[in-house]
Amino acid sequence: MKRPHKRLILATLVILGTASLLDVYWAWVGASEEKIQQPWDRTQLERGLEIYDKYCALCHGDNGEGYAADNANALNNQDFLVSVSDNFLWESIAKGRPKTAMAAHAKLYGGPLEDADIDSLVALIRSWQHEASVIFTAEPILGDPVSGRTAYNNFCASCHGDQGQGVTAVSLNNPEFLALASDEQIRIAIINGRRETPMVAYRDLLSEDTIDDLVALILSWKRDVPRRIEEPELTDFPEVVLNPDGPSPQFSLREGRYVSAEQLDAAMRAGFRMIILDARPPSDWFLAHIPGAIPAPAYDPDSVIVLLPEDDTWIISYCACPHKYSDQLTNALRSAGYRNSVVLDEGVRWWQQNGYPMKYGP
Repeated sequence: MKRPHKRLILATLVILGTASLLDVYWAWVGASEEKIQQPWDRTQLERGLEIYDKYCALCHGDNGEGYAADNANALNNQDFLVSVSDNFLWESIAKGRPKTAMAAHAKLYGGPLEDADIDSLVALIRSWQHEASVIFTAEPILGDPVSGRTAYNNFCASCHGDQGQGVTAVSLNNPEFLALASDEQIRIAIINGRRETPMVAYRDLLSEDTIDDLVALILSWKRDVPRRIEEPELTDFPEVVLNPDGPSPQFSLREGRYVSAEQLDAAMRAGFRMIILDARPPSDWFLAHIPGAIPAPAYDPDSVIVLLPEDDTWIISYCACPHKYSDQLTNALRSAGYRNSVVLDEGVRWWQQNGYPMKYGP
């Protein structure tokens, strides 16, 4: 039986006055499935649901189904949930995945979430699990990474990238991922795959030795995790407008809202008057941003709207998705009357990868 959509249930029952938000949530997670015993209380799960809707659903989907933006993985997938620890989930939320669209969300690194918020979010995600967790051994995988390369090229590279950088699936060479994932966790993911995704189970397609070789290849991409700025502080931005005395640019927009990287770069070099907003969580802005951009998280548009001049200055928003966060922020700006609000079409990751100027550090 297919799970009912939580928002549809919520809208129906709340209108009828017969259910609270969490009553609706329990109806959704428990529909036609035998739940495993959960240790979390209703208050914590209700808080987790609020946090998820605000910060996670945009990319991971309303119900944790994944792939709503930038190939964000399915968090409600049973093959994923049974193979990851609470610590893996907690640290992944807190630290994110640098150089991907998954920002660090812990306040320690400039994100919006307190430790207790992350606890609630982990509880919510774990509550989606209805199959028993895999018991891992601590034994290292002793495969041959050189031998694993042939199998990787044949079965993995098209989705995960030739060096594990990710194409239509998650990046396997990300230092934060590799610092958290155990050898056995990676091996189980290959053996069991991810149901209802393009990631098939390879238990019957590859020999145990070949799977061990694949794990060894992925583990060979481990490297030191880049040092993060802890407890960064946002400074005041007296000059929100770039080149305040410059002329106004004349952009040619796709669909009336998307400006190309080429046009933005040319306008910056020519000294045109504009405002550039980084719609990602500030933790990503602290790591790297387009020069002159100010942090303007899409989930809190009012924090930047109060800084903006009430005129026709062009406002260009960008994110890494490449459009989800920046579209959301631009919608808020246009609703507030800023009609010259547009989105960087290719997103900041494409901008960075193609050699356009970036500022690193705050």
